[in-house]
Amino acid sequence: MRECGMLLPVASLPSRYGIGAFSKEAYEFIDQLKRAGQQYWQILPLGPTGYGDSPYQSFSAFAGNPYFIDLTELIKEGLLTEEECEQTDFGDDPREIDYEKLYHNRFPLLKKAYGRWREQGHTSKEPAAALLEETSLYCLYMAIKDYFEGKSWIYWDQDIRVKDPEAVAGYERKLEEEVGFYGFLQMKFKEQWEKLKAYAASQGIRIIGDMPIYVAFDSADTWSHPELFLFDETQNPIAVAGCPPDGFSPTGQLWGNPLYRWGYHRETGYEWWKKRMEYSFLLYDVVRVDHFRGFDEYYSIPAGNETAINGTWEKGPGIELFQELQKTFGNLDIIAEDLGFLTPSVKTLLKETGYPGMKVLEFAFNSWEESDYLPHNYTQNCVVYTGTHDNDTLKSWYQNLSPEDRAYTNNYLNINTAATSEDQIPWSYIRLALSSVARLAIIPVQDYLGLGSEGRINEPSTLGRNWRWRLLPGEVTEEILGRSSELSHLYGRSR
Repeated sequence: MRECGMLLPVASLPSRYGIGAFSKEAYEFIDQLKRAGQQYWQILPLGPTGYGDSPYQSFSAFAGNPYFIDLTELIKEGLLTEEECEQTDFGDDPREIDYEKLYHNRFPLLKKAYGRWREQGHTSKEPAAALLEETSLYCLYMAIKDYFEGKSWIYWDQDIRVKDPEAVAGYERKLEEEVGFYGFLQMKFKEQWEKLKAYAASQGIRIIGDMPIYVAFDSADTWSHPELFLFDETQNPIAVAGCPPDGFSPTGQLWGNPLYRWGYHRETGYEWWKKRMEYSFLLYDVVRVDHFRGFDEYYSIPAGNETAINGTWEKGPGIELFQELQKTFGNLDIIAEDLGFLTPSVKTLLKETGYPGMKVLEFAFNSWEESDYLPHNYTQNCVVYTGTHDNDTLKSWYQNLSPEDRAYTNNYLNINTAATSEDQIPWSYIRLALSSVARLAIIPVQDYLGLGSEGRINEPSTLGRNWRWRLLPGEVTEEILGRSSELSHLYGRSR
C-alpha cells in the first residue's frame, strides 16, 4: 500500500507555554494530517534533552521529555492554576524555543504541581509502579545529578559513581522526594503520550518515532550499565562516536557519544537492545533506526580529539543483532536511516534485514554523478523524503544550488523557471516524492509551507541555534491541507 506522512517534531508544535507539547495543538495537528490525506506523523526522539538541547543527546534511552507534558492538563487536574502558567516566562518569540528559560522556569512550575499531587494523598514511591525499571533508574540518576549541582556522574563522589549498593540505598532514602518528583514527571509524560497516541490511532494516523543509535555519556544508561560501553578502568570513554568528513562538515562530525562494547552485548544475547527496542515500540508504531550504517561498521574517534578527522571504521554487530531482535519480537516495522556513503557491506546488511532505507531528494541532484537518490532508481521498499531534520528546507536548498546542479534539477523536474514562481518550486519536489514508486513518502511541514532557511531544524556540527524552530498558530492553512490531500489522492497515497 502506498502511503504518505509529514515530519514535524513535537517540540515544533505551537503552544501557549514555550515549546510544543502533548496539548490541544498536537491533537489539532493529527486532525490536519487526516484532512491532508496522510497516514503518518514522523517525530524526533522523545527523550529528555541534555547537551545542546539535542534530542540525540538524552539523559536516558528509556525516559520521556518533561517539557512535552501539557500544562493545561495539569491545570484541569488542579495541580496548577492558569494564572501561574501565564505568569511564567517561557520566552517571547512564538517562532523559537528558549531552552534556557524553559529550564529555569518550567521545572519550578512542575515541582509545584508535584507538591500539590502529593498533597492529594499520593506517595513519592507511587509513580515507580507505572514505570519500567530503566525509567526508574533515570529518575534516581536525575535526582542524584541535581544533588551534585547538575554534574555528570563521572564527577560524583566515588561510592555513588561506581554504584556501591550501600551508597545507592543511601541516596534513594535521602533523595526520596526528588526521585518521586522525576517519577511523577515520567508518569504524567506516559499518561499524556499514550492518550495522544491512542487518538492518532483512532484517526488512522501512525506515529513514526526515532531511535538514536547512541546514548549520551551524561545519562542514566552509561551510569547504570558502564559494562555496555567502551570505557577504560576509570570509566572514561576510550573512543567516541561521530562520522568522517562529508558534505555536511569538512572536519567530520564529532558527536562525542560513547561507543558500545559489542562483544559484551553479544555475550548477553543483546539483552539491553531488546529492552530498548521494546520500549521504542511502546512509544511508536514505526521506529526509524538512526545511523543504520553504524551497525555494520561504526566510526571510532579517539577520546580527546577535537575533530573527527582521525577516526577509524570498526566492525559492528551486523545482521546478528537484528536476527536476535527478530527471534524475540518477530518482524519489526523499522525504517533504516541509511544515509551517507554506503559500502557494499552496508547495502548487504540492509537487504538482509528487509528494512526500507531512506531516499532524500536533496541528495539526488549532483549533475556529475548517477545517484541512488534519484527517483528513477528507487525500488518500492524505501521511504522518500524531500529532506530531513538535518537538511535545509527545499526553498533554501534550491536557492543555494550551483548553476550546474540547478540546471540539472530543472531539467529532471521539467521546471520552467520563467513560468514558475519561487513559491511553487517546493511543490514540484513534493509532487516528485509523492509520485515516486517508494512505498512511503514523508515531507517536512516546512516544505509544505515553502519556508526558507529560517525553518531549518538542525545544522549538523553546529551548536546554539538548533532544535528551536516552531510552527505558528494557523500557519498550516486549509489551502495547504487541501492541496496536500489532492496530491495524496492523485498519486494513490490516500485511503
